[in-house]
Amino acid sequence: MTATARPSPLRFYYGGQIVQVDGVGTTRTVLDWLREERRQMGTKEGCNEGDCGACTVVLGELDAEGALQLRSVNACIQFLPTLDGKALFTVEDLAALAPSAAGGKGALHPAQQAMVECHGSQCGFCTPGIVMSLWGSYENHLAHGTRPTRQELADTLSGNLCRCTGYRPILDAGQRMFDLPEARLQRQAVVAALKALQRDGALDYAAPRVTAQGERTDHFHAPRTLDELAELREAKPQARLLAGSTDVGLWVNKQFRDVGDLIYVGQVEEMRRVEERGDVLWIGAGAPLEDAWRALVRRAPSLMDVWLRFASVPIRHAGTMGGNVANGSPIGDSAPILMALDASVELRRGKAVRTLALTDFYLDYMKNALQEGEFLQAITVPLAAFARQVHGYKISKRFDCDISAICAGMALELAGETVHSVRLAYGGMAGIVKRASAAEAALLGQPWTHQSVQAAQEALASDFSPLTDMRASSGYRLQVAQNLLQRLWLQTRPVAPLAPEATSVFNGMPHAVVSA
Repeated sequence: MTATARPSPLRFYYGGQIVQVDGVGTTRTVLDWLREERRQMGTKEGCNEGDCGACTVVLGELDAEGALQLRSVNACIQFLPTLDGKALFTVEDLAALAPSAAGGKGALHPAQQAMVECHGSQCGFCTPGIVMSLWGSYENHLAHGTRPTRQELADTLSGNLCRCTGYRPILDAGQRMFDLPEARLQRQAVVAALKALQRDGALDYAAPRVTAQGERTDHFHAPRTLDELAELREAKPQARLLAGSTDVGLWVNKQFRDVGDLIYVGQVEEMRRVEERGDVLWIGAGAPLEDAWRALVRRAPSLMDVWLRFASVPIRHAGTMGGNVANGSPIGDSAPILMALDASVELRRGKAVRTLALTDFYLDYMKNALQEGEFLQAITVPLAAFARQVHGYKISKRFDCDISAICAGMALELAGETVHSVRLAYGGMAGIVKRASAAEAALLGQPWTHQSVQAAQEALASDFSPLTDMRASSGYRLQVAQNLLQRLWLQTRPVAPLAPEATSVFNGMPHAVVSA
């Protein structure tokens, strides 16, 4: 542990003031704390696994320039200690922001008033979460002097499930709220509070817990620098690393797992950066998925589909690309795209950093090359990879917010009409995400024709023997994997390639450039 870390309570901005919390378990969720400790019942529990959005709240943090950044997240899988130094906004806070100077009972914020006027609620259970997603969009667009398109609002609500109202009136409300009398958050007051909350060193939050073996103390560590993280990780190799808790949160809520001591990477500013460093795009392992995907799509717009269909906005705000990669799930959507882009991972232990190609990182099902005391520091993507034709495909039962049956990342470089280089990476086809080496070999150096593609499709059968599960059968997976090769050819063939709008429902639609 670093010398600056000492046990201390949690401190965050909530309800218009700085609150201090102590004695609450390290895996106590924000949702449970709100409902059971604060008796604030507006934030609902639905799925309790980050899928339905009934528990949506908005978190505020200071960005690298010291400005307030607002992002929606799922309160049901966010552990309360992750709020340290941040601002928490719930549906109960909106009355104070209503156009009425005093707010008070019955006062409605434009996001709420618009839902009333547009008949955007029936049973009302999902409504508070929807309102908070709309409020986040409202504040962020006002801050940028813009208004969202209807499609941007639909993207914003991808993580909010409404079973009875239907989304047409909800989208109407999302547009209507900008026509009502303005009600802005006093951002400078929040910024001042957040600056006052900044810690000089790492957080060590301790909470007692009674287990079958007796009482013990769990620790939640939140280092603030890479060096502190490396030192702590080396000293506590058995502690669980925590980023967005979009996976670990389910271990606790659904599997009732004991995760022990936690090391939270969300306060390590350098690991949250996404920037060009020399000839690579450097994606810090703690960078939110939304930021990482935005950086990829800016350089390869054809990846828009995968970005917008990756989970939901609240999940992408909380979860990290580093966590998605380190998790090692064979159905993680980041790895196939990154493999197609020749990505590598930076692995750190103490002061030593080694670089490993992502294709060599996965050893077996849910097993990776990390050594004891080592952690994933960053993902690097060669900028030269974006010169290729890059495409990503996600196949799932639901269009939004669903786990992939198959996810594919493909990159192609032609020399005239001959395949000069090709990368075909698939998730959902084996125990790990991996490249289709036989299919690549069948294409490399060959003319980019339908006949060559057919040979590669046949070769896929030797690359993969996919399993059958609740998402898809083995035969379906193989056929779809082959069909995606055909789709790639139709989009990139030298003669009469299909226009982007013929293969993507998103192409041509304006999408958010600010976080909603």
